[in-house]
Amino acid sequence: MLNFKGKKSISQTKNDSHAGTIATFAAGCFWGVEEAFRSLKGIIKTTVGYAGGNMKDPTYEMVCTSETGHAEAVQVEFDPKIISFEQLLEVFWKCHNPTTKNRQGPDVGSQYRSAIFYHTEEQQKVAEAAKQKLIKKGVPVVTEIIQATQFFPAEEYHQKYLLKHGKVCHI
Repeated sequence: MLNFKGKKSISQTKNDSHAGTIATFAAGCFWGVEEAFRSLKGIIKTTVGYAGGNMKDPTYEMVCTSETGHAEAVQVEFDPKIISFEQLLEVFWKCHNPTTKNRQGPDVGSQYRSAIFYHTEEQQKVAEAAKQKLIKKGVPVVTEIIQATQFFPAEEYHQKYLLKHGKVCHI
């Protein structure tokens, strides 16, 4: 799918035939989050990008203003025969602090918020149950759980950034 500027965007909603094998998570800077998922057995592909905003074709610079409404996110294509959505959620909860609103470590702004963008009603149900389980344990989770809409892949230099540059993340 091309948006109005000709940049490729990915639309993954409940009606998409791949929806059960796609998961989208926002958990702070997308470089480390991508790395947390990328090497897991059963992961087919990871793409860093922008989700949950109100602007078509956002750029990194635009998202950094916190004015587009987008979060830095990672879209994960996975094989549910090898890794389940529940197992992906376990990684999600562990790779960031879901109790801080619009912040992860030194990164501050709504683009760094904690969010699960669900693609199916089943993902929504599982994500809500996992969040409630943490809350019942006394963890003040602020993670948003919202329906996935259009996902915009980030610029190429952001894709697999840590792997390309031989860097590691605090995650």
